[in-house]
Amino acid sequence: MQHTMKRFDEELVALKEHVLSMGGLVERAIGDAVTAMLEQDEKLALKTIERDRAINALEIQCDEMTRDILVRRQPAAGDLRFILGIIKVVTDLERIGDLAASIAKAMIQSEESPPRNFCNLDTMGEKVQKQVQRALDSFSRGDTDLAMKVIEKDEKIDKLYRRMYRELLTYMMEDPRSISSSIILSDAGKNLERISSHATNIAEMVIYMEHGHDIRHVDHEAATKILAGDDR
Repeated sequence: MQHTMKRFDEELVALKEHVLSMGGLVERAIGDAVTAMLEQDEKLALKTIERDRAINALEIQCDEMTRDILVRRQPAAGDLRFILGIIKVVTDLERIGDLAASIAKAMIQSEESPPRNFCNLDTMGEKVQKQVQRALDSFSRGDTDLAMKVIEKDEKIDKLYRRMYRELLTYMMEDPRSISSSIILSDAGKNLERISSHATNIAEMVIYMEHGHDIRHVDHEAATKILAGDDR
């Protein structure tokens, strides 16, 4: 029995390591996609698009591992929450990879009319990449305080995108020639905003895995009270 439990623990550790490997690829994809756009680097954009295949492959591996564990081990309580949380986290990471690849593809499209003003795309890219990094760190360490920090900062990303969008509208009205490149940049910014939302989803799953609380549809203040045990 002890040998079986040890083997089960090893399987859970291996699964977690696969998820973190997937997360590492996703983090790099975000940074490279934004850099490719800012520097109009087609080679880097193509590498980012190609890397999405590796992210998808890891998603499939993680899915196979979770299915195998569920069938053979029939986990309960905290272990079951962990497995269910993993399924959600992997899905969000795969979508982040897709969004990063979309930014890279948009960069290639923008070569016909390269942007002249990136409207803080670099700042937004850095902050969003940091969000994903924090979410993955909270997952790695089971750190719910850090997970709550990710959730709290998501609104700031939303505000940054709205400001970027308003600036791009101004440029399009002042210079119709900038419409094409501004639309591409707006889409890139929207994709970054969505990536931040997926990072928030991961943070919410960390809280679920650690405490069993589902805070996906409550505001930050209510979530804080739930974690403090004051959910009356």
